Amino acid sequence: MIRSIDLFAGVGGIRLAFERAGAQCVFSSEWDKFAQRTYAANHGTAPTGDIRAVASADIPDHELLLAGFPCQPFSISGVSKKNALGRKHGFADEHQGNLFFEIARILAAKQPPAFFLENVKHLQHHDRGRTFRVIRQMVEDLGYALWTQVVDARHYVPQHRERIFMVGLHRQQLPGVAFAFPPAPAQRAITLRQVIAPQADARYTLSDALWQYLQAYKTKHQQRGNGFGYGLIDPERDDCTRTLSARYYKDGAEILVAQAGRNPRRLTPRECARLMGYPDDFIIPVSDTQAYKQFGNSVCVTAVEATARALLPVVQAGGYGSAAAR
Repeated sequence: MIRSIDLFAGVGGIRLAFERAGAQCVFSSEWDKFAQRTYAANHGTAPTGDIRAVASADIPDHELLLAGFPCQPFSISGVSKKNALGRKHGFADEHQGNLFFEIARILAAKQPPAFFLENVKHLQHHDRGRTFRVIRQMVEDLGYALWTQVVDARHYVPQHRERIFMVGLHRQQLPGVAFAFPPAPAQRAITLRQVIAPQADARYTLSDALWQYLQAYKTKHQQRGNGFGYGLIDPERDDCTRTLSARYYKDGAEILVAQAGRNPRRLTPRECARLMGYPDDFIIPVSDTQAYKQFGNSVCVTAVEATARALLPVVQAGGYGSAAAR
């Protein structure tokens, strides 16, 4: 069996996807205490904390490094916010942006035959492309060939969510091997009608004051020719939602559910989980606020799983994850 490690693990969406494809997780790291709680409730073990405090020698041997490293320093919204606040972004962000170098540190020390990384689409263009060129050069210098593809979750779940997937194969350990991302499925496995519950607790319905504010905000920007404002979905039309973000807990504006005769409502945490490809038996042991943050920061599990099912056979064909493992 292919052994994997799960870095910047969040609630374990990448782990779940690769376990479905047949990998076995032997180490995980996540520093957020609330995410640790959700991770432990679902995967049976609490992740180690800050990866910066873990020596490379203390990380188990593995064939596959998995990481959804922090994306805020590279996202369009994250960069805009940090610019407005006069803060650094990208690799200059001392707290999040330089965490990619922890991945490089572990790749250099452990030399797994393959890795899978996930980040926001804008990573390719951040700092006029210089950030991504640094990442590519670093992994190539460490002996890896790199394949990338922007994957939209809308092919798997009813949510428009573009993320860059990065697959690395070690040139010496998997010589002459190439990787191909799987084609998008012809049809989603789940519809919006299956995501949205027929009814939800009244606490998810927007107050008159908040609904009036959101309408006025959208009207103001429409008059200026901007597209800012809330996004309203109708489950009966099987819409595709906007991207669920970690700020969803604030007002739910990007994805509101229309309700006949009432103000629209937010998604429930369970609906957010479904929209991210998590099964209904996935345990949500935290508050709504924390759950919104966790799923907004997560990966689309089913989209990652498709890539996992394409990647694991490539690694196994190289003699890894079996009795013949090197």
